[in-house]
Amino acid sequence: MENFRKVRSEEATAGFGTKGGGPGPFADLAPGAVHMRVKEGSKIRNLLSFATASMAQPDTRAIIFSGCGRATTKTVTCAEILKRRLAGLHQVTRLRYQSVREVWQSLPHPGTTPGPTPGQKHSVPGASLSVLKNVPSLAILLSKDALDPRQPGYQSPSPSSDPSYLPMAATSKRSLREPAVAEGSLKGTQPEPRAAEEDLTA
Repeated sequence: MENFRKVRSEEATAGFGTKGGGPGPFADLAPGAVHMRVKEGSKIRNLLSFATASMAQPDTRAIIFSGCGRATTKTVTCAEILKRRLAGLHQVTRLRYQSVREVWQSLPHPGTTPGPTPGQKHSVPGASLSVLKNVPSLAILLSKDALDPRQPGYQSPSPSSDPSYLPMAATSKRSLREPAVAEGSLKGTQPEPRAAEEDLTA
């Protein structure tokens, strides 16, 4: 493929249980859920600002982050950050494959000009190539309402969302440093062996 360049990439349309889509992996999803389609070039800051504002509304009970291919890592990052911002979110993860069609166009040969040659009215377009690929697709559902814990991919609310989690960890680290300070203070009060021997000879 060194003589070709990718022109565009078209993803197959798949519903995720939201308005305007099919059943998808979340068939029993309540209406009004927000669907965030994460792309490879999406900005995490923009995605999270919109997701946080949407989940702050009482009518929004669930949100879905979905991405495929190289965007799967960014999809997981958005879901984990939102779980730390909003406590008590139930999570269900679905993993499947999605068809992506890539269109490639041939590059001009070295030494040739892209314009029309003398005697030609129009330039001959380069050869195009269409490739159909199956890439992993990830969909993460975060819901304010309790979900069925028996379904595959369910995760209960994380304890790290509790505000008292980090202070407890900080106090445990300080408690580990206290014996070291006390041990150093005891070393300063003990007399040195040479000084004790000089007192006995005197």
